[in-house]
Amino acid sequence: MVPHEDVILNRARLFAETPIPVVERAGILLPLPLTGPYDYKLPPGINAARGMLVAAPIGNRESLGVVWGSPEGNVGDNRLKIAEPLERLPRLPASLCDFIDWVAAYTLNPPGAILAMALRSRNAFEPEARRIAYVRGDTVPARLSDARRRVLAVAEDGLARSVPGMAEDANVSTAVVRGLIQAGALKPTELPEFAAFRAPDPDFAAPELNPDQERAAGVLREAVKEKKFSAHLLDGVTGSGKTEVYFEAVAEALRQGKQVMILLPEIALTVQFLERFAARFGIRPAEWHSDLSQKERRRVYRAVMAGEAQVVVGARSSLFLPFSSLGLVIVDEEHEQAFKQQDGAIYHARDMAVVRARTEDCPVILASATPSLESFVNATSGRYSHLKLASRHGVAEMPEVRIVDLRREKDEDENAKYPPSRSEAVGHKWISAPLRQAMEQTLAAGEQALLFLNRRGYAPLTLCQACGHKFTCPHCSAWLVEHRYRKRLACHQCGYEIAAPSECPECKAQETLIACGPGVERVAEEFTHFFPNARYAIASSDTLHGPAETQAAIRAFAKREIDVLIGTQIIAKGHHFPQLTLVGVIDADLGGADGDIRARERTFQLLHQVSGRAGRAEKPGLVLLQTRNPQDAVMQALANSDRDGFYEQERLYRERVAAPPFGRLAAIVVSGADGEQVREIARLLGRAAPPAKDIRVWGPTPAFYSLLRGQTRERLLVQAAKGVDMQAYLRAWLSNVKIPAAVRAAVDVDPISFF
Repeated sequence: MVPHEDVILNRARLFAETPIPVVERAGILLPLPLTGPYDYKLPPGINAARGMLVAAPIGNRESLGVVWGSPEGNVGDNRLKIAEPLERLPRLPASLCDFIDWVAAYTLNPPGAILAMALRSRNAFEPEARRIAYVRGDTVPARLSDARRRVLAVAEDGLARSVPGMAEDANVSTAVVRGLIQAGALKPTELPEFAAFRAPDPDFAAPELNPDQERAAGVLREAVKEKKFSAHLLDGVTGSGKTEVYFEAVAEALRQGKQVMILLPEIALTVQFLERFAARFGIRPAEWHSDLSQKERRRVYRAVMAGEAQVVVGARSSLFLPFSSLGLVIVDEEHEQAFKQQDGAIYHARDMAVVRARTEDCPVILASATPSLESFVNATSGRYSHLKLASRHGVAEMPEVRIVDLRREKDEDENAKYPPSRSEAVGHKWISAPLRQAMEQTLAAGEQALLFLNRRGYAPLTLCQACGHKFTCPHCSAWLVEHRYRKRLACHQCGYEIAAPSECPECKAQETLIACGPGVERVAEEFTHFFPNARYAIASSDTLHGPAETQAAIRAFAKREIDVLIGTQIIAKGHHFPQLTLVGVIDADLGGADGDIRARERTFQLLHQVSGRAGRAEKPGLVLLQTRNPQDAVMQALANSDRDGFYEQERLYRERVAAPPFGRLAAIVVSGADGEQVREIARLLGRAAPPAKDIRVWGPTPAFYSLLRGQTRERLLVQAAKGVDMQAYLRAWLSNVKIPAAVRAAVDVDPISFF
């Protein structure tokens, strides 16, 4: 299809040169882990401004670079190399350059390392190739078959199509199309390398909102119209229609000619989201995540820079895309840990999204049914606007939540209704009698159920009963997880695998290896024993590889081709299944005692989210939480639907111990291949910590995973009062310690876990 004329004009304007001051040298930032810009000469008479792309020689090679500011002037002209401006390319927006500087300073990363994330699609800056398409020609072939007539009829609309596209639209083979090309009935025309993104229509299918939704949407529409920074927490129960509300803000941004960035924590969540977006706006948005091909990443990157991609839905790396006119930022499921980047440059995408919105001077919306305590406190204290949706949309009601006390549970039907399963033969049973009975009723009624256990594989540990040997990873301080379907034991930290053994490697005994604890595969095994005729699927990152397979499974469940879904957190949030009325949580205690300040909060959020999958339409929902600790505050809050009461308990606890959001934390993880050297550097760092008011340093101590991917890891934790300049303290501290090249000291400002 030929791009719309105004899109082509917009491209021309963007790539056109604009007058900027003439300078002879500049500070050029390279996308490398360097401490700052390097001085370079520029050719005489060249206009250079912050954000201009250049080809900069470094060593014996050439690198893409960005004009970052004025030169330092410490190097004489005779020693400076010349950077060649790439004037045919657009500049990075100045606001993006400011954002990169802010992220680098806050996270204590070299600015060049952050710039590398903004230039991740390097081939996006190569000249745009042309592609050949075909339109109706002037020649009428002498022989016209029915197939040829269909092709010519399709071509009458004047739109340019590729050979496969023409053949598909006319329902003929490509040979028919090529025959018409040879006959002159179709003539070639050049098109840009990529088809332009179609613009979403803000008025395509406007929904009917209830009064609470309309009030929240009104606030967000006005915030977009004001075109200045503001932060809003959209706090609604599961199924309350939060997405429909912030779609109204998206619609307003589109009417204002602005771009929108929507962050989702996981690729799996994009599947239903994209369909909902298309139903509301008539077209799917642009996507940005790791599963895109390099060609598609190039297309999206260029379209974002040109302003063609008006709405981008993506993972945390979308933060660094070069939006030319960003008018709204949305972070859905803002509480999710997946927004934390743990490798390379460590940052939290939710917090950086707020900063990006401030830099762009536009509103940001944080949406969740279970906000992070930080966002909740910001909203209740008035720093953020607090928009509440207290009830589900339409006739749906919140599900009933019941606790199943596994300490008291008796299996009255052991010898009556069901023969013993393999699990029961060794004294284990994972699906309690109340949960089985509820599933019987659900399936008999033709409804669907979800069994949730946030643990992949068959069993987390394989143990020898004869000698007690535990199968562990040689590269990590982690157990090997049994994956019975694949007959493998695997490390979930580094990917190391071995074939499932037949004997103990320690004592050589055979038939003494037992699986300890359940994973989703083991739950599925027991489920099929009790319900052999039910249709089920396992949903985890082991069984759903990428968006396509995830989409297929979700669609199959939505079409009721599956009766029961057995899965991990991949299915715990963001999905809407009208016939799903029962949720069974196999082990509600899992993760609640991880030993850090956010363990209970994370457990509550995850269980609340998975509970929210039940009863989202006309039929009421039921949630059964299997636990051995029914009096725990998390279980009681879930059973009594007392989220705010739980948050108040957590708030008081955090305030008492001066933990975030009432204090600050930073972690330093020292790692390397030589364990003794790592421990020595960690001790040296601990001794070098400068004394300071309102700051305490804990450690060093072995990290939770003291060995990870062959690297020994030691951890230090810094706790400070809220007003302390943590970055200044860390810079001063680290500058006094010489760290060998073989050892890495990674700084994590605002850590969310202690692994």
